[in-house]
Amino acid sequence: MPSPVSADHPAAQPPGRGSVDALIRQTRRLKGDVDAVRRDTRGDDADPEERWQRALYDLALRQLNDIDAHLAQLRDGPPPGPARPAPPAAAPDGSLLARVGSAEWNLLTDQATWSAELYRILGLDPAGPALTLDELPGLVLAEDRPKLTEMVTACLVDAKPIDDEFRVVRPDGTVRTVHMMGEPVLGADGGTTSMWAVLRDVSELRRSQRTVSETRDSLHRHRRQEHTGQRIAAGPREAAPPPWHGSLRPPHQGPAALDLAAHRLPATTATLIGADWHDALELADGQTVLSVGGLTGQDVTGASGMAMLLGAVRGMAMAGTRPGRLLTLLNRLLDTAAQPTLGSAVCCRYLPSTRTLLWARAGHPAPLLYRDGTGRLLDAPDGTPLGATPGARYEESAVTLRPGDLLLLHTGALLPEHDGTATVDRLLGLAPRFGPGRTARDCVRTVVEEFGGPGREDDACVLAAKITT
Repeated sequence: MPSPVSADHPAAQPPGRGSVDALIRQTRRLKGDVDAVRRDTRGDDADPEERWQRALYDLALRQLNDIDAHLAQLRDGPPPGPARPAPPAAAPDGSLLARVGSAEWNLLTDQATWSAELYRILGLDPAGPALTLDELPGLVLAEDRPKLTEMVTACLVDAKPIDDEFRVVRPDGTVRTVHMMGEPVLGADGGTTSMWAVLRDVSELRRSQRTVSETRDSLHRHRRQEHTGQRIAAGPREAAPPPWHGSLRPPHQGPAALDLAAHRLPATTATLIGADWHDALELADGQTVLSVGGLTGQDVTGASGMAMLLGAVRGMAMAGTRPGRLLTLLNRLLDTAAQPTLGSAVCCRYLPSTRTLLWARAGHPAPLLYRDGTGRLLDAPDGTPLGATPGARYEESAVTLRPGDLLLLHTGALLPEHDGTATVDRLLGLAPRFGPGRTARDCVRTVVEEFGGPGREDDACVLAAKITT
């Protein structure tokens, strides 16, 4: 589909075929070199650095494949045929053509024209009518609809180009991430007559990027453990105080806003461990502070450090300190400790009056939110582990919750291999079992059944909070 800025703007001429062919050859040579190096990488799943390297190779190959396909389209030019392709001759699943679609919305006639690939991306029947701009938000996740509305409004009213992402729910219930680029088409009088857009399914790309991030975090944890070198025997381990479970049914006045439950999954081997905790604290104003975290440490030393940190969390929470500032101060506390200590934590503050969750994290897995039978990771900036970077500051994020939502916090050792991506995928896969009639205790029991097997070298904690009112 053309991308003019105005209706009478001449179309740009494509580059010479020879120069594009040269770029394609260079791209394919680079793909072959990267693939050869990737195949030479040892397949040791137990090595965090090997997993991180393979994830980066996979991401690089995926992006090079896309560049190759884009250049081939540029060389061959737009495909011939009518503006509204017939349903047959769809691109193969997984190909770039199947992941890139186009659309144009005519504001004068209120007609929409979609490519066959866009129907495939959104999971719709190509025989049906293309959705208008008013109908399109019906496919978008509720959290992303304001973003889409803002993008389209800025394009149509202020002639600003569109370049952003949103998530759609297909009729089969799957969620896909779509990147949209578009511009308005202006008429002779300067008014907007239509809008064109190219939409790309970037779900697998984002998954690959998440895998890189998770394997990088796993590598950091592994190196942190090697650096501290704190291994303990079974005797001192039994002598250490057990990880603190927290008050999971806090006192309150009137109906509880949260249904809370938690469980500690103990390590089954006597190797390097951390002092993990989970905690729920109801404040005088009705707000609730939830936290999950852990420290590297050795028997009683690690447990006492965890108790000190948890005491600091509770004291600052009662003083009204918000999660981002709280983690910043915890990092400063560990940085000034006599014995260097590293840790991770996620801290949440729930405001029942507005059902708002404020949260931040420091080198820790993000909370998972389950709603209407599906689950997702909450989005927020990454934060470095506690005690790793002097002067580090931690950003805070906010999300509005609904009655029936389930929030799940966990430590990173649910699986023996500390595979963050596999852990998140398995937790998200439990979403259909977290039905409306399930309590927080039922959901925690489901997690324990899924992850309670042998082979875990570190303790793990899970905390569930269900919004009740």
